[in-house]
Amino acid sequence: MTSITTKYQNKYRSESARLKNWDYGSNGAYFITICTKDREHYFGNIENKQMVLSEMGKLAHQFWEEIPTHFPFIELGNFVVMPKHTHGVLIINKKTINGRDAINRAPTINRVPTIGGGITGNHNPMFHENISRIIRWYKGRCSFEIRKIHADFGWQSRFHDHIIRNDISFNRIQHYIETNPENWKEDKFCNPQEHS
Repeated sequence: MTSITTKYQNKYRSESARLKNWDYGSNGAYFITICTKDREHYFGNIENKQMVLSEMGKLAHQFWEEIPTHFPFIELGNFVVMPKHTHGVLIINKKTINGRDAINRAPTINRVPTIGGGITGNHNPMFHENISRIIRWYKGRCSFEIRKIHADFGWQSRFHDHIIRNDISFNRIQHYIETNPENWKEDKFCNPQEHS
């Protein structure tokens, strides 16, 4: 946890408060939660405050780890597979063609606009990638393999996201994910009545 915190200190801070206008393909850190359909316990159980993964849980863990292989501009923060959901931090770190950060360090003339434009304009597919597309890939990959074990496996149609705006929030969320198995009973995603 410390190395991630130190590495990204203040790097992905955003002043925007208007989430409806937020570009979810822009550089930043995002806290993601994805729940199974009907909150079924497909991924394993909590035993002695530790997560014990089922075969399906191992697949959910494996494919989360593979996200940066399929989306090279993604870096993973902490993540955990729980009995009926996954929590994870995804860090978008897109570069310009000259290898410098598209948003944070590139000179003004080389900055890539939030929508289109930039050196390669709308033709660079990397800039069309966003959190929704990444989660669609993850859920689809999991579903395809897990249904070989359990034909009825499914995810909830949506996912929960939170833009991480500063170091305090980043550290708190990293800690929350790391300690999630030991705090299972307090997790709002544990009880369907607490969060729809």
